[in-house]
Amino acid sequence: MQEHAPSVTSQGCSANRVGILMLDTRFPRPPGDIGHPDSFRRHGIEPLYGVVSGASARRVVEQADTSLLKPFIAGAKALVERGAHQIGTSCGFLARFQKDLQETLPVPVLSSALLACAQLDSPGILTFSAASLDAELLNAAEVPPGTPIQAVGDTTEFYQRIINDDTHMDFVQAEKDVVSAALALVTRHPAIKTIVLECTNLPVHQKAIEAATGRPTVDLVRMLSGLI
Repeated sequence: MQEHAPSVTSQGCSANRVGILMLDTRFPRPPGDIGHPDSFRRHGIEPLYGVVSGASARRVVEQADTSLLKPFIAGAKALVERGAHQIGTSCGFLARFQKDLQETLPVPVLSSALLACAQLDSPGILTFSAASLDAELLNAAEVPPGTPIQAVGDTTEFYQRIINDDTHMDFVQAEKDVVSAALALVTRHPAIKTIVLECTNLPVHQKAIEAATGRPTVDLVRMLSGLI
C-alpha cells in the first residue's frame, strides 16, 4: 500500500484519527472530497490515507473486482497499525466489502454512505453509477428495497473525469451535472426526505445539492466524523 498524502497531526486531532482506504487515482480532490484532508480537519478529525495499488475506479465500480478484497484488507490493517481508530473508504461501491472488512478489523468500519440508508426515513440515493449498484451490493449495505436511485450520468463531466482518471475537471460543469441529477431524483420521488451521497466525490457539491433540492444530504465524511 502506498501513501496517498502526508498526514500532518495537529494537537487536539491526534486522538481521533480516521483511516481512509483510497482508490489508486489521480483526478482532482478539492475540499469536500474524502481524499482532501481538510474535509476531516474542519470537523476536528485527523485523517490517515493509504492508496490500494491498482484499485482503479473502473475495477471497483464497473468490474466489481473481488480480487481487490485482499489488498483492501491488507491496507486497512496497515492503517490500524498506524493509529487509525476507524476505517472508511474513498468509494461507496466498496460497501461490497463491508462485512469482510469489519469481520477482519478490530476497529469500526464504515465503507460507504449507503450504510446510512437503513437508518433514514425516506432516503434517496445519488450515485456515480446506478448500473453498478447491483442487488448484491445494495444487500451488503442493507439498503431497503425500493430506495430510489439516481445516477449523475455516464456522459457528464463529473463521471467522465473520474472514470477516466483525468488530472483536471471543470468543477463548474460538474456541479451543474450533479445538481441536475439531484433535482431529477427528487422530482421523480418527491417523498424523499434525505439524499444519500453514495460517491465520496459528491460532497464537494453538497451545498449546491441541498440548496437546489431543499433536502439535507448524508455523506461518508460526516458519518465518519460522528455528525450523522
